Amino acid sequence: MSPAPAAPLRIAIAQVNSTVGDLEGNARKLAAFAAEAARAGADLVVFPELALTGYPPEDLIFRPAFLAESGRWLQWLAGQLAAGPVALVGFVHRDRDLYNAAAVLQGGRVRAVACKRFLPNYGVFDEERYFAPGHRALVLRLAGVTLGVSICEDLWYPEGPTREQALAGGAEILVNLSASPYHAGKPRERESLMVTRATDLGVAIVYANLVGGQDELVFDGNSLVVTAAGEVAARGRPFAEDLILWDYDPEAAAVARWHEPRWRHMPATEQEAARVERVDLDGAAAGGAAPGPATGGATAQAVEPAGGGPRPPKPPLPPRQVEVLEGEAEIYAALVLAVRDYFGKNRIGRAWLGLSGGIDSALVACLAADALGPERVTGVRMPSPFTSEESLQDAEAVARNLGIGLETIPIAGVFDAFRQALAPLFGGRSFDVAEENLQARIRGTLLMALANKFGGIVLATGNKSELATGYATLYGDMAGGFAPLKDVPKTLVYRLAAYRNGWPGGPVIPESVLRKAPTAELRPGQKDEDSLPPYAVLDPILEAYVEKDVPAATLVARGHPAGAVARAVHLVRASEYKRRQAAPGPKITTRAFGRDRRYPITNGFREPVPQEGPAGS
Repeated sequence: MSPAPAAPLRIAIAQVNSTVGDLEGNARKLAAFAAEAARAGADLVVFPELALTGYPPEDLIFRPAFLAESGRWLQWLAGQLAAGPVALVGFVHRDRDLYNAAAVLQGGRVRAVACKRFLPNYGVFDEERYFAPGHRALVLRLAGVTLGVSICEDLWYPEGPTREQALAGGAEILVNLSASPYHAGKPRERESLMVTRATDLGVAIVYANLVGGQDELVFDGNSLVVTAAGEVAARGRPFAEDLILWDYDPEAAAVARWHEPRWRHMPATEQEAARVERVDLDGAAAGGAAPGPATGGATAQAVEPAGGGPRPPKPPLPPRQVEVLEGEAEIYAALVLAVRDYFGKNRIGRAWLGLSGGIDSALVACLAADALGPERVTGVRMPSPFTSEESLQDAEAVARNLGIGLETIPIAGVFDAFRQALAPLFGGRSFDVAEENLQARIRGTLLMALANKFGGIVLATGNKSELATGYATLYGDMAGGFAPLKDVPKTLVYRLAAYRNGWPGGPVIPESVLRKAPTAELRPGQKDEDSLPPYAVLDPILEAYVEKDVPAATLVARGHPAGAVARAVHLVRASEYKRRQAAPGPKITTRAFGRDRRYPITNGFREPVPQEGPAGS
């Protein structure tokens, strides 16, 4: 008689939005998601990387009190989940050193710990500052299924724990806890990577990604289940919390694995086999006591039997359809989440912004209204002697269409008072950038005063093109607590505005705003192009030079105008001191200013720029 078919293993991915440092709030949220997973019949619930502490905790983990509280809430969580499914929880593990780790919770205690092996130390990542690398590859046996547990970066390398788990440990499923920050197109990159890794190793991949905004970072969720055949079996919602359920059928998976046998030709080495740590959650730890996490020196208690007998029938999986966002829709959703979480997690009640009638402030107003609700957003018109009537009307139309508050504070009198105070020193000097910037600084002062008096913070409205070139005023239009467009190039600002205008309900940004030439209106007839190359010319240069480190000479050789390249390179270098004082803002490109791109302010290097490209260019 043939054996009865094995029951499916039900795995839940808890795609949660953790708050850095809110240990109690995070622990209670994880417990609530685990309870929901239990009601859905899950055998295993997987949380993202450092879900208990929030990611990245940065120098908080150097505080002994923080580590002690983290350990206390992990034990509390284990107790809460004692009767529920096995849980994989990201936390900071303290042994002889500190580790970015995953705790295996079962039966009211920590049954095993997996420590991250590959610590990213590039771009926005600084994990080598905080953590030691692990040295083991954890493999679990649960309900007759073998699972490998890894953390974020571990999955990105073809060699390392995932290979060891699949080839030496016999893992059928690779479970990855992740906190992968967003940039435009990143979800597609991850999916492609997982399809490659799954088909190469002949395993399914369960990928649990964090969601939420954290200062300059946005985590997009988009958790995934990819089968051994490279098919996406389940998706998490983009930019929102979610509980994703998936049933793994061992027999069906085995047949599929036999039909895609490339893994047979990649035998594990003895060294790889020696790094595999096996823990049997159905019985005792294979081979007795499990080696200690990370260092391999300490020992852990042998696990006790979890109880036998057939598993109860599970409720059917609910039907599910998840929207896949791309292009402007994806970026807009990221920016909205960044604003919402910055205000929500910092308990900020109201947003103030200068509503000039231009495209940047109009888009920031849309983001704020969509993130917070229009009742929590106030735009302020601050006309100077150079503000056009059209700009005033456009600002009013944006406020009316969005339903946000609108105040008007003319600054002509304040501007005159400043000029009179400076007249003895300025003497007969002509009107120039000093008077232009005075207007911006008056506006910044008024906005900050309103935020101080009534609560909330000011949203700076500058974009990446302006910050790159220094086309912004310190303590003026750069004033604020958060800058939603800090990493959004000007040409993308227009595309996002057009996208938002296409929402149901009709356009909210008037066509006149989209059509008018960009201008700060700080002197008669002023246009941005008086000081900068046209944005259609400038932005591709900035993208290549700032985000990809393409040499200036190469840019000219590729056909970019030599004068525009020289101007951009000079302005980027000269404006670093301004960017160091800019408000934080969400990263949405491959390389953002701030923690992603770090250059010295005091910098004597001048990159040569050819006067023209090759002949015929």
